[in-house]
Amino acid sequence: MMKKGTVARCAVGIVGGLMLAGVGTAAFAEFPNADDAGAVDVTVDIAPTQSGALSLTVAGTQTTLTENGTTASFRQFTGALPNVTVTDTRTDVPAGVFWYVTGQASDFVGTAGQPNITPDHLGWTPQVLTPNNGEVSEGDAVGTSIDGGANGVGLVSQELLALSLDSADAQATSGQWTANADLVLKTPVTVAPGSYTSTLTLSLFEDAY
Repeated sequence: MMKKGTVARCAVGIVGGLMLAGVGTAAFAEFPNADDAGAVDVTVDIAPTQSGALSLTVAGTQTTLTENGTTASFRQFTGALPNVTVTDTRTDVPAGVFWYVTGQASDFVGTAGQPNITPDHLGWTPQVLTPNNGEVSEGDAVGTSIDGGANGVGLVSQELLALSLDSADAQATSGQWTANADLVLKTPVTVAPGSYTSTLTLSLFEDAY
């Protein structure tokens, strides 16, 4: 590609130089000979661009958590993430690369000025809905800070929803993969009542080994 681009630029430069020289010659020639002329064929090879794309879509822009499973120790609210679909329509998928989808939540902000509920109180359990033989797998369940333990971190940083270990294998097998997750919010029993809103950001990345 780089060599062809260089050749194209050089060829155009040469033609421009010939045209300027011709103009200069015409200015000094008292009787130019119309039969004395030259021509230059300009050739360029332009490679086709890669067709298709790797993209992410989400089936909805909001979801609601409802109280379910509250105990004397904490209050619990559950719901579901809308379906998240990764589509790969590329005709040529690079070898040695993989894609993955992550999720990260912001603070739950109260509409009446209640203290924020931090995202470590929100966890999820991902699942891949598209049948497959391991080309794409779901991320680990992420607990909340109320649960504690090594995985009780909540969706504070970019937590894994789904992973393709090889983009080429996934694209060849299906070309479209759907995943979602069960969501759970756990708060202290002393949490202030009212309506809260958080933004859960889903991101698609492709990287190389």
